[in-house]
Amino acid sequence: MPVIGLGTWKSSPAEVGSAVEYALLECGYKHIDCAAIYGNEKEIGLAFKNVFSDKKNSRQEVFITSKLWNNAHAKDDVAIACKNTLRDLQLEYLDLYLMHWGVATSLDLGREPVDKTGKLITAKLPIRETWEAMEELVKLGLVRSIGVANFTAPMLVDLFTYAKIMPSVNQVELHPYNQQSRLVEFCQDHKMVVTAYSPLGSPGNNPGDQPVLLDDRVIKEIAQSHQKSPAQILIRWARQRETIAIPKTVTAERIKENIAVFDFELSSAEMDSVSALERGYRYVDPWDWWRIPYFD
Repeated sequence: MPVIGLGTWKSSPAEVGSAVEYALLECGYKHIDCAAIYGNEKEIGLAFKNVFSDKKNSRQEVFITSKLWNNAHAKDDVAIACKNTLRDLQLEYLDLYLMHWGVATSLDLGREPVDKTGKLITAKLPIRETWEAMEELVKLGLVRSIGVANFTAPMLVDLFTYAKIMPSVNQVELHPYNQQSRLVEFCQDHKMVVTAYSPLGSPGNNPGDQPVLLDDRVIKEIAQSHQKSPAQILIRWARQRETIAIPKTVTAERIKENIAVFDFELSSAEMDSVSALERGYRYVDPWDWWRIPYFD
């Protein structure tokens, strides 16, 4: 699994295809992170078709992830959802398929059904049912590996009790303001890769009243000392924690910049300075849109 990937959350359908092509053809990316709920997999699929139609670019050299949305957790819906994603992405298989959240909703009620008070309407579907259906996807050859996203340690402990195929990845929000160090250690102790989404502090998802990680004084000072950008410092920090970073952008300059982090290293003192920024701050919190205290 390549240690730097291109995230596609909130990448508009009009821009995401060219961003993916540029990342793969011009910048050396070998890892693209997708999800059905992002609403742009058809456009990414067109990009994949263009890239892989050239014999110089092999599908086998690119690691592609997608995710199962909450309303397809029923055992009969999992394979359908996966096949829909494969159709949209114009692929025969996924390298990794993740359960996007440990929350289930009914397919009949749409993508994110809420009641009159704004609370998510959940369905009575256990994670076990969904996971066992995902294990079948591996047996069918539709996916090479399966994992989870946004799973807490107690959720993982429960999953471990019945999983026949252990989750290979946990993708969670990770950056200096929300390091989740104990969860990272726990996952790595259990041979799970940890993928960091929003490694730059989710600047594209900031309404303006949240702290801007890229403007943090400590990050900017370290960036200046290395003649690198603040984003490169954050990605390098994630890398030196032995996590996978998937920063998202559709801007060519930033796509190129974000993967140029292998020609320098942060010192132990610099790593400690960044780690001292911990404040337990989440940019992505289901309480804000589902009224579920998911991480409390």
